[in-house]
Amino acid sequence: MEYGMPTLIEHNSLEESAALCKELGLSFVELNMNLPQYQVEQLEQIERLKRIAKEYGIYYTIHLDENLNVCDFNRAVANAYRETVRRTIEVARQLQAPILNMHMNPGIHFTLPDRRVRLFEQYNEQYMEDIRSFVAECEGLIAGEKIRIAIENTEGYQDYERRAIEEMIMSDTFVLTWDIGHSYAGKESDESFLMKHKKKLAHFHIHDGVGKKNHLTLGSGEIPLEKRLQLARECGGRAVIETKTVAALKQSVSWLEQSWTGDFSKNNV
Repeated sequence: MEYGMPTLIEHNSLEESAALCKELGLSFVELNMNLPQYQVEQLEQIERLKRIAKEYGIYYTIHLDENLNVCDFNRAVANAYRETVRRTIEVARQLQAPILNMHMNPGIHFTLPDRRVRLFEQYNEQYMEDIRSFVAECEGLIAGEKIRIAIENTEGYQDYERRAIEEMIMSDTFVLTWDIGHSYAGKESDESFLMKHKKKLAHFHIHDGVGKKNHLTLGSGEIPLEKRLQLARECGGRAVIETKTVAALKQSVSWLEQSWTGDFSKNNV
């Protein structure tokens, strides 16, 4: 299993992240497209990113913008997000980035006196048509490449999201990311769904948590880390150590070296 790090808000440049990645003996940096320095125009500076990867002996995965909404009822908005995905797939192809991580956008909801109505559920036929067309487009763009789009769990999937994801992962282009901190904060409401599709688990975001707090240093919370890491290992997945500070990342790597009985070592990542 290969371990990587997220892009950290303390770092203003990719070089800083790459240097820390090498220092900690990690294999990859997950470039986060929510940040201004990792918008698609910056990621399209291919030769620069290749040079940095070669210099520090690392590679990249890419975290798509969390606002991504390829099913927005506003076609101009949906098309802008789809164009971003198209360009990012081309970036991934040129950088040989194996994973594009994405969130499912739950869409807008209306709050009625007795219930909450989610528009993607209310207008599910159109939503599912958009999901299918997005899958078909990604399949066409990725055909023959070793790139997968990994769908990450966040606050607990709605039923319509589960149906959409099951449609998506019928395609070889799509796999699953298990964010173990999000899962824990959501009282493991997604665990049975993720385990049902265990064969599709290919990417993990690992961090610790207490109650609803997550993204904590490994070993500082209540998550059964060894159980989750063993699953990631069984799945042959990659694992991003998704803490939010440099100090927490360093402490988490130290915890892995000292406490994880699996395969973590700076000499074999």
